[in-house]
Amino acid sequence: MKLASLKDGRDGRLVVVSRDLTRYLPADDIASTLQSALDDWKKKRPALEAVSARLGAGEGKAFDESACASPLPRAYQWADGSAYVNHVELVRKARGAEMPATFWTDPLMYQGGSDSFLGPRDNIPVIDEDWGIDFEAEIVVVTDDVPMGVSATDAVAHIQLIMVVNDVSLRNLIPGELAKGFGFFQSKPSSAFSPIAVTPDELGNAWRDAKVHLPLLSFLNDTAFGKPDAGIDMTFDFGQLVAHAAKSRPLGAGTIIGSGTVSNKLDDGPGKPIEDGGVGYSCIAEIRTIETINDGKPSTSFMKFGDRIRIEMNDASGGSIFGTIDQVVEKYKA
Repeated sequence: MKLASLKDGRDGRLVVVSRDLTRYLPADDIASTLQSALDDWKKKRPALEAVSARLGAGEGKAFDESACASPLPRAYQWADGSAYVNHVELVRKARGAEMPATFWTDPLMYQGGSDSFLGPRDNIPVIDEDWGIDFEAEIVVVTDDVPMGVSATDAVAHIQLIMVVNDVSLRNLIPGELAKGFGFFQSKPSSAFSPIAVTPDELGNAWRDAKVHLPLLSFLNDTAFGKPDAGIDMTFDFGQLVAHAAKSRPLGAGTIIGSGTVSNKLDDGPGKPIEDGGVGYSCIAEIRTIETINDGKPSTSFMKFGDRIRIEMNDASGGSIFGTIDQVVEKYKA
C-alpha cells in the first residue's frame, strides 16, 4: 500500500496512491491525516487497503507528486541514526579523530526537529551559503506505538511505513555545535521526505533483515551523484535502531526513525565517484572527507543558491517506489 498527504492545512490530507503512482483516491472517510491513521493503525489499515484494492482495479484520479506535502508534514518524533558506520569513520578520519570502538556496537542517534518538514518539491530555504549547505539521502521508517524496552527482533513488527528523506545539513555550523557537547540543533534545518510512504510489503524481497536492499539514487544539478545500495554496509538494521530509540521511553505512533546517510565501501575502503566506477555518495560531506584524506583538502564545494538535488529509489523494473524528492536551494527571505 502506498500513502501520501496532499497539501492541505498543517497536516495535509491523506490519500491512497496506486502502485505506479499515476492515480489516487481520498481517504477522508477513514482518516483525515496520516497521523490519524497511525494512531489507530490496526483498525485503519484494512480500510485503507480496501481503497488500495479499488486503485488496483482501475479507479482513481490523476496523481501529481508536486501537490504533496511530506507524508507526515509534522511528526511527534523524528530521530535520526547513523547506521552506516563507514560514513562516520570517514568523517572522523578526515578531521584526525579516532573513532571509538563502541560506534560499531552502539548506534549514534540524535533527535531532529519534527515540527516543520518541507514538502518533497519545496525549495530549501537557507539564510547564508557560507553555512555549508548539504543534502543527505537516507531511508526512514515510521512506527506505530512502540513499548519501552522493546527488543530489536520485536521492534521490526512495529515498523509500518518506509520513506526516503533529504536530511538537510548545514555542515559549517556543526563543529561549533558539537564543541558545546550538546548535539545538533541549528545545523539541522527542516528535512524533506518522499511524496510516498509505503508499507514494507510493497518492497517484496527488497525488504529483508529489516533493511531496504535497493540503490538509493541522488542527482546533484541533474548529474548522478550517488547510487549506493541501502542494504549493504548497514551496521545497524531498522529493528536495532527502533529498539535503541525505545530503550528508555515508549515511542508514539508516527515516530520517524532514520538510517543516517547511506554509504557503501569499495574493496573495504572509501567509495569512489560514479564516474570513476564507484557508486558515489549520498551527501557532499563524504566526498569532501575522501578528498581531504587523499589530497589534504576538499575540492568539491557544498551547495549554493540555485543548486538542485533529486533523490529517489526504483524497483527492479525501474519504477519509482517513493516518488521523487526534487528541491532547489534558495536564499531565505523573511
